Amino acid sequence: MFTSKTLLCGEMPDVRVGIGRGTDNGNVERSVLAMDGHDVTIYDDPYELTDDLASGRIDAAVRGDMSSSMLLPILKSKLNLPALERVAFLEPIGGKLIILAPVGIDEGWTDDQRYELAARSAVLAKKVGMGSRIAIMSGGRCEDMGRCKAVDRSIESARAIAKRLESDGYEAYHSQILIEDAVRDADIIIAPEGITGNIIFRTLHFIGGAKALGAPVVNSDKVFIDTSRVKTDYRDSIALAMRLTEE
Repeated sequence: MFTSKTLLCGEMPDVRVGIGRGTDNGNVERSVLAMDGHDVTIYDDPYELTDDLASGRIDAAVRGDMSSSMLLPILKSKLNLPALERVAFLEPIGGKLIILAPVGIDEGWTDDQRYELAARSAVLAKKVGMGSRIAIMSGGRCEDMGRCKAVDRSIESARAIAKRLESDGYEAYHSQILIEDAVRDADIIIAPEGITGNIIFRTLHFIGGAKALGAPVVNSDKVFIDTSRVKTDYRDSIALAMRLTEE
């Protein structure tokens, strides 16, 4: 079973990582010290962090506990992106590591968007050594067809995306509304749209205690991991950033 401990084990690639510091609580510093032997630099200036990532002076960046409202708009501008598309690496208690998307409330509202998130997530999963089985969720069970037009559209959409992914060589299936099975049977979970994905993330993380490693930006060739300021240990986020630099 691939977990965050698996991610931290073994030899890491020889890369340069930057991590943002926005508070004086010491969590970033302790995390960097724990990664002794690796090239990890702490940044206090969001412009310097994003400049070094965009220019290639560092190979990957982690938000750390730097303010998102300050850092993310600068990052978007430096990378010349219209929006930051992210997927979340989560580890439910007692379970394996999974990728969840979309998690932004304005993301994943078309079949094409969810297809792209699934395909990009599969690339990330393989880079870190996870499995890459994709569960495409819908708003109901198959036998619920006919009960509600919105549910019908959701099921038809999920079926179409799963079929498209399968025809393109991905291991994908329609998991229906059964999130409780998907977290066990799949490695990548694609929610019906961003609102549902965000609710799943919040329920698993804030109520269910799932570990949130971070959310890599997937619509850029630069490796950036968005993290929460409430994390107390960023070692898994740094390790994730390192793993994602591998070709």
